[in-house]
Amino acid sequence: MDKLVIEGGNPLSGTIRIHGAKNAALPILAASLLAEGVHSLHNVPKLLDIETMLNILERLGCRCAHEEETVTIDTSPLGTSHVPEDLMRQMRSSIFLMGPLLSRFGEVTIYQPGGCAIGERKIDLHLQGLKQLGAEIEESNGRISCRAARLTGSEVHLDYPSVGATENIMMAAAMAEGTTTISGAAREPEIQDLQNFLNQMGAQIIGAGTDTITIQGVKKLYPCSYEVIPDRIVAGTVMIAAAATRGNVTLTHTNAGHLTSLIHVLRRAGVQITVCNDIINISCMGRPRAVERIVTSPYPSFPTDLQSQVMVLLSLADGFSVIKETVFEGRFKHVEEMARMGADISIDLNRAFIRGVQRLYGATVEATDLRAGAALVIAGLAAHGTTVVEQAHHIDRGYDGIEKLFQKLGARISRKVPVPGPLDLAN
Repeated sequence: MDKLVIEGGNPLSGTIRIHGAKNAALPILAASLLAEGVHSLHNVPKLLDIETMLNILERLGCRCAHEEETVTIDTSPLGTSHVPEDLMRQMRSSIFLMGPLLSRFGEVTIYQPGGCAIGERKIDLHLQGLKQLGAEIEESNGRISCRAARLTGSEVHLDYPSVGATENIMMAAAMAEGTTTISGAAREPEIQDLQNFLNQMGAQIIGAGTDTITIQGVKKLYPCSYEVIPDRIVAGTVMIAAAATRGNVTLTHTNAGHLTSLIHVLRRAGVQITVCNDIINISCMGRPRAVERIVTSPYPSFPTDLQSQVMVLLSLADGFSVIKETVFEGRFKHVEEMARMGADISIDLNRAFIRGVQRLYGATVEATDLRAGAALVIAGLAAHGTTVVEQAHHIDRGYDGIEKLFQKLGARISRKVPVPGPLDLAN
């Protein structure tokens, strides 16, 4: 497996453009199946999860091309609604295919999805929502079959603001007969992006970004050209890295409105942030201050996807900080790895108690999931000495060449690809 080698202690400096949002692009790729024809999607990053989704679409019969940051999808040859089990187990976001395929074919067969091991992430809300639209669902040994001769609009209430369930129900309801209202909907910017894409195709959806979304079903959707929003989690990762290394970095092609909770936390930590249109500047010339309490929660609260990264910054802060994780119970796997680097962090159930230290030290650590891996890269950039982050493939799921991104800001970071041995070559 690839590993990242980092010579730390060098403040980040320069300007970086933020690539498109993985968590917006994936449901949009799935939604393209709702309209027969050629779609052109722009600002789509080259990530492992994106390539997995495109592989699934090709296995279903679509013709796909990903050149630079543009994806072209011809959904006309789509010939099956049976999603391959081997590909579903590679990525949780494959669940997004359920709604569009059910809508287009009247049936769909999927399997329990895979993804990062960060805690239990049930798909019950997805299935309950589709049932309320008229789908009949059978589950057996991880295999899920859904059928509906005709989806019908309904009132759907989500007991928890699940992003994936909200998006799946939106896609399934776009061509359902009648009106669907989703109450208790998730409010993330990626949901607003999916609404905008579907409306560009001819859907009639309002309310994304609030807890109530209304979908008036239409008879037909049409292929279109669309640009994906910038990735707020990548932007946040770079902002935290700039602060942790006491650097001065400017981000372009981003949206500060999507990062309000992080900006608030960073300013509490003494980080200087200025915003102008789609440009954000971050500078931190001295040791950051501790932040008494951070609680992760669904948008617009502090995102769980930035919890591990901000913990690195607080591990270097002056004072004592507490982070409470309320979204995923497996989000603290990076703590043991950070301890190897000299961090002083203790865990009690879903709370992390962080006593800031003067410095971190390079070590060999392992990325256990996507965001934990990004946090360890930040720790390596801020640490004294050499850090080796193993299992870098986890990081590739959400960052388009994270080593190249930070190299542009002056970081001494490189990727080491294992050389195949005689047995590997023989196979």
